Amino acid sequence: MMAAAALALFVVMMLLAGALRTLIQRHRTGDSGNRRTLSPRGSLGWSALTATDIGYLMVGVGGPLAHWLGLAPVSALQHPPIQVLGVVLAAIGILAAFGAQMALGASWRIGVDQSERTALVISGPFGWVRNPIFTAVLTAFLGLALMVPNLIALIGWVLALSGIQTQVRLVEEPHLKRVHGEPYARYAARVGRFLPGLGRLRTGGHDTTTVRHTDREADGRQHG
Repeated sequence: MMAAAALALFVVMMLLAGALRTLIQRHRTGDSGNRRTLSPRGSLGWSALTATDIGYLMVGVGGPLAHWLGLAPVSALQHPPIQVLGVVLAAIGILAAFGAQMALGASWRIGVDQSERTALVISGPFGWVRNPIFTAVLTAFLGLALMVPNLIALIGWVLALSGIQTQVRLVEEPHLKRVHGEPYARYAARVGRFLPGLGRLRTGGHDTTTVRHTDREADGRQHG
């Protein structure tokens, strides 16, 4: 039952935060907001997004399929309260991701166009963390992994986390610093990367624990 529920929630997330958000963006701006194809194959941005997508599929599809094929769950995580927690995290993460995407308005993007400048969004959820879309998405996928806690799902979540960290730190943050300069530097020094207060940038551009942003997002303000 949990495997079917996890797969269903994954589909809901793809439809809501993927298809529907893209349709809304196109309707409002005439632009889908998708910049994925601008990352050359084999580039850092392409590799980060590809790793993230593979991780998503491992959690949302691979985990349930592996369960149905007989892969045993990690025993320490196979408890009803943990699975219920997974449902709650997945539901909250899905809704929060869509809400954060909508908060970006016309600035929402998937991927980075190095020649493009969008408005720097620092209000709403972006006033709490610089990448609320990624934070919400990782929360949702953690929930899905806990619903079907086998190695496929858990490894997929770690892969998605690694891809997102690479995308944000090495692709989106440098772009945002170059495009927005001092306003972004001040923002990143004040607001955490994924969690409140954590991952803030020093004025010199270095991490205090650790500056950031954009949904990939780029989440943040450009995007996530």
